[in-house]
Amino acid sequence: MGTRKRLLAIINPISGTHSKVNIPETIKATLDDSVFDIQIKFTEYAGHATILTKEAVAEKTDYVLSVGGDGTCNEIAKALIHSDTALGIIPIGSGNGLARHLGIPIDVVRALKIVNENRTVALDYCKANDKVFFCTCGVGFDAWVSMKFAEDKHRGGLTYLRKAVTEYMKYKTETYRLESKDGSVKEKAFLIACGNASQYGNNAYI
Repeated sequence: MGTRKRLLAIINPISGTHSKVNIPETIKATLDDSVFDIQIKFTEYAGHATILTKEAVAEKTDYVLSVGGDGTCNEIAKALIHSDTALGIIPIGSGNGLARHLGIPIDVVRALKIVNENRTVALDYCKANDKVFFCTCGVGFDAWVSMKFAEDKHRGGLTYLRKAVTEYMKYKTETYRLESKDGSVKEKAFLIACGNASQYGNNAYI
């Protein structure tokens, strides 16, 4: 039997609405320990997942699992760009947009079973104002609501909906200039949204 793959699971304890107390045990019980040498760490503050991931890359870790929502996933994924460490996603956040886009089950055990298949694929990323993002990027109302949601101590879809309704009544549109390799566009907009890199190119500047 060959050497086991080194795997770090990074858990965001405040993502989503469900308790994370049993997540470490579920990870250890579901992942194949004959294939993976498993380590588990919890984030302690915003940006901590990026620091933990950079350390894992430096230590030649084979896989880093994002156990959280889109914010946690983005923190981890941006630290893995052009490295030999692969990203795994276990979606337990409020929205889980990237996981849904990639067809990853919104169920911890089913998502972990995909990791057991030990397959990797290439994933594009985008940059806006030199900031890396995956799946989607928004400027304007949706970004404003996301910021207000992040500031709230409550998680979940209902909190997001409440923020959207409340902020909609008082949000004022702004004028934006969107620059890309194809030219420049100036527009007064309620929101601007960008999608995956394969459609928009590797760089977009807002």
